[in-house]
Amino acid sequence: MARRWIPRVCGAIFAAGVAGIIIATINGNNAGLILSIGLVIVLAAIALLTANSVGANRSIEVFDDAAAEKLERMVMKLVDDGADEKRVRALVRETRRLGQK
Repeated sequence: MARRWIPRVCGAIFAAGVAGIIIATINGNNAGLILSIGLVIVLAAIALLTANSVGANRSIEVFDDAAAEKLERMVMKLVDDGADEKRVRALVRETRRLGQK
């Protein structure tokens, strides 16, 4: 639910902030007010970046050295038994692609 309203609120803050900076500049160039509006815009940007990075449903790939060494030993065993190395490695690549889907 928050993934829908956080970007909308931040977008509204961005639009209102730009309009507020323009209006504050025209009405006397009050530096304190302009900096305050800019700070609110920056905080909205940080909130948007944080929400996107925390709310992302992406898993981080973890490389397991022990599993990679075990797989390499299995490939080398197949090659030593007479299998074509290029075909075995192609099979491993295709299996990895299939596992990622």
